[in-house]
Amino acid sequence: MHTPRATLSKQHLAQAQSRRGRPVSSILIDDGHVAPRVMAGALAEAGRSGAPIARVLEAESLATREDVLAAQAYHYGALVLRRADMPPEEALSALLPADFCLQFGVLPWMKVGDTLMLATSRPEAFEQVLPLLPRDLGPVTMALTLESDIHEEIATRHGAALASAAENWRAPEDSCRDVNAGDRRGIVIGTMMALACLLALLIYPAAFFAVGLVLALGSLVLSQLLKLAALAATSRQRTPVPPPLIPDSPPTISLMVPLFHEKEIAETLVKRLTRLMYPRALLDVVLVLEAEDEQTRQALGRADLPPWCRVVEVPPGSVTTKPRALNYAFHFTRGDIVGVYDAEDAPAPDQLIRVAEEFARAPKDVACLQGILDFYNPRANWLSRCFSMEYASWFRIVLPGIARLGLAVPLGGTTIFFRRSALEDVQGWDAHNVTEDADLGLRLARNGYVTKLIPTVTREEANNRFWPWIKQRSRWLKGYGITWWVHSRRPLRLWRELGAKRFFGMQLMFLGSLLQFGLAPILWSFWLVLFGLPHPLDPWLTTDTILWLTVIFLSAEAISLLVGVAAVARSPHRSLFPWVPTLFAYFPLGTVALYKALWETMTQPFYWDKTQHGHSAPDQPGADIPNEH
Repeated sequence: MHTPRATLSKQHLAQAQSRRGRPVSSILIDDGHVAPRVMAGALAEAGRSGAPIARVLEAESLATREDVLAAQAYHYGALVLRRADMPPEEALSALLPADFCLQFGVLPWMKVGDTLMLATSRPEAFEQVLPLLPRDLGPVTMALTLESDIHEEIATRHGAALASAAENWRAPEDSCRDVNAGDRRGIVIGTMMALACLLALLIYPAAFFAVGLVLALGSLVLSQLLKLAALAATSRQRTPVPPPLIPDSPPTISLMVPLFHEKEIAETLVKRLTRLMYPRALLDVVLVLEAEDEQTRQALGRADLPPWCRVVEVPPGSVTTKPRALNYAFHFTRGDIVGVYDAEDAPAPDQLIRVAEEFARAPKDVACLQGILDFYNPRANWLSRCFSMEYASWFRIVLPGIARLGLAVPLGGTTIFFRRSALEDVQGWDAHNVTEDADLGLRLARNGYVTKLIPTVTREEANNRFWPWIKQRSRWLKGYGITWWVHSRRPLRLWRELGAKRFFGMQLMFLGSLLQFGLAPILWSFWLVLFGLPHPLDPWLTTDTILWLTVIFLSAEAISLLVGVAAVARSPHRSLFPWVPTLFAYFPLGTVALYKALWETMTQPFYWDKTQHGHSAPDQPGADIPNEH
């Protein structure tokens, strides 16, 4: 009875009638697909998680999808429709919006007379879908199919439209897609500004250095004060984090993992995801793959994907960015909580339990949870050591501190988890922004949502090669600059939505960071004075001025050392203590990256300079299995 083409014998008809309404579990036991003892365990898991028994059996690999589908067909007395045997009628594809079909797991398949056969992959929820259907749809009867068949059909029929919508989901006034507007205005404006600065330097060098010095010192002092405030806000005695407890009604969690040219990491990624301790029936892992990415497709083909893990391919578009891929794949997810991991991530095994627990007890305005990022190769070389210390400062002091201070939190690009309703409210990610994470953090804050930091760790691979590090940091700084511009181009609106404290905090975090890196050479120029060489500001460099500048510079370095030591003390990398003073030689690399970012902002604002992973192994066996909270 599995397809409308089948000719059923009287014996089969009698069997179908006798089985109608019988539990799916009973049918599978009778057919010998699942042993009674195994089924008892599955029923207990279904009771604990609240997931349908069919999903538990599939997710735990206790029965095949086909066997479960056949048992459901007997239980509901419904036909099974398969795309390979009888494709859906193309003329019916416009009856229901693609987003509606994806949200509720249904698809108009065929008509028998005046009756529409509406296929579903979630028969247990079909009755709740019927009142939501258009009234002019006519008589509707339920048929059964696999979720994969629904997704493949929608991707075929509506993929291009969904991809276009993913690029333009964010409202134009809240997006950066008009930067340079596709012409050469950015190059012209940037060139004119560079020439103006060069002329000022040549004609009025003292004035140029004076203005630059004021901006550089101002941004330096304020940013160091922010670090001190963050350190103070997070310095109160920390209590041990208790083991997480899964909520009474745990939510379905969808995890999106964007992949692009990841031939070295794809198989390792799947192994790491299998360590996550969360009910498999409530876990929905979506590996997001660009349609033209053949090498990653082949790598995934060699991996043994579990039933709770699937691939969504993103059709080509005008840009190829991570946020565009996330926007597209988001509509193919089903979780009430949606998280994002990167390809090289190794999350703590209990991370999703902590996420579910925190969301269950948090107020509804808490829309996002940000975990701690760390590295599993901190001792690969000097660059990885410095990167690890920088991440420790950012994720263990600065971000938790600004969250406690009530400022808007610029998110990291991974180990972030959202309430689905909040993501829909802010229109997802800006598909053109190359630091979509920081932009989304500000967008959530502007819409009245709160981001919390949670004590769970994901380890990833530190980028420890010089030029790839410059390229990655350049992309981040380019995105920071574009994000600052998008949110600041209507300053009064930004002030109203954030309030004064968060407005100035946002300016300091974004504009202040850019000014520090961009104007750092002006501060470096004072080495000329130490070596007795002439300086453009010599007429103003009195003994008292030099003394005050020395105090400011030394105080800034002392604060950096203090924050660095405190951050390392809160991390598992105590062996990095002797390396903290070497950070003074690490941060100047950001200036090189900033000037590259400025050029790309003028010429290629949406270019995503891909970071290649898989070049560095963990420092020791098991180091890629994070268990530190």
